[in-house]
Amino acid sequence: VYQVFENVAKKYDVMNDSMTLGIHRVWKDILMHKMNPCPGTLLLDVAGGTGDIAFRFINYVRTVRQRQLQRKLKNHQNLSWQEIFDSYQKDQFNSLGDSQVVVCDINREMLKVGKQKAQHLGYSEGLSWVLGNAEELPFDDDKFDVYTIAFGIRNVTRIDLALQEAYRVLKPGGRFLCLEFSHVSNPLLSRLYDLYSFQVIPVLGEVIAGDWRSYQYLVESIRQFPPQEELKAMIEDAGFFKVDYENLNFGIVAIHSGFKL
Repeated sequence: VYQVFENVAKKYDVMNDSMTLGIHRVWKDILMHKMNPCPGTLLLDVAGGTGDIAFRFINYVRTVRQRQLQRKLKNHQNLSWQEIFDSYQKDQFNSLGDSQVVVCDINREMLKVGKQKAQHLGYSEGLSWVLGNAEELPFDDDKFDVYTIAFGIRNVTRIDLALQEAYRVLKPGGRFLCLEFSHVSNPLLSRLYDLYSFQVIPVLGEVIAGDWRSYQYLVESIRQFPPQEELKAMIEDAGFFKVDYENLNFGIVAIHSGFKL
């Protein structure tokens, strides 16, 4: 698995767009809206080496923070222009309201790609990168408000251990969110999806990334992944409460959610 992601790291974003016709961006946006983070949130994004969730988190929190500042200024109409300017400058300096996102990935190449993207796109504040294994996270207990893993949990060797680690590092009241390819409910769509997955995706992998085998593996890993109800039961077994899931595009992907109480 490590070798697969080392091979595809540089073409990972291009291939995601090609394989999903760009819809993966919408799925990740939905995940962020479901999370609905507020300024001050501490997020751990596991297997998030290319930064897609981290950058969305920063953008989302900045927008929420901006709205808060605008409301605050409206409530201080009697202040002088200089007082408003000083207050705005002070608050603008902390545009994330002390929010932080830690990206943790086991693969150096994926982290390298993510760091390059962050530098290119101008993300630096509130963002850190950590080399680490989802099954043995290098973090203290009860540390994070939210744990996310997007299109990563099916590549973990021991899903049960990864879920236990997610539970351990979350604060009481913290939230677990997992976005992953899942099982399609509609039989006709399922057959078409299988045809596309096994006949088209490996060819795209060969044409775009020069790597048929890695994308053949990715397709097979999706089919071997536990269906929605089975993963829900595994998340509950790890200790999470209020576990549920939302199917997107007839179950091509699903967002699983749970809370540490």
